[in-house]
Amino acid sequence: MTTAAQPIDVLLVEDDPGDELMTREAFEDNKIGNTLHVVRDGQEALDFLYRRGEHTDAPRPDLILLDLNLPKYDGRQVLEKIKSDPDLSDIPVVVLTTSAAEEDILRSYKLHANAYVTKPVDLDQFIAAVRQIDDFFVQVVRLPRRPR
Repeated sequence: MTTAAQPIDVLLVEDDPGDELMTREAFEDNKIGNTLHVVRDGQEALDFLYRRGEHTDAPRPDLILLDLNLPKYDGRQVLEKIKSDPDLSDIPVVVLTTSAAEEDILRSYKLHANAYVTKPVDLDQFIAAVRQIDDFFVQVVRLPRRPR
């Protein structure tokens, strides 16, 4: 484990306001110094990543938390786009979704998701899961350096 983790930019792609709130709470409760950016559908996620429209000044995220069930473009389509683009493919993507369906898990990994986490319905368990994701990607693993 590193002793002094650098804060990272996290992009949360989530259309459910309750899940967004629980994720924000997990970041606050864990005293996570990371910046959480939230987009609410697949189109907005792509606009953020490609810095289009209202997201022209968006930072490149160091980590993406991606729900599968999204309006406009679903999470599978967003994941496929991210992982097929050489400029984005090195950004770790954690699928964070309610689906525990084996087909969703398998397809996500075939599309090169870095991890698949089924959202716990219990608030405390949800917060613990988000903290564990954060701890792993901030404290344990080494992320690629951000292009400037």
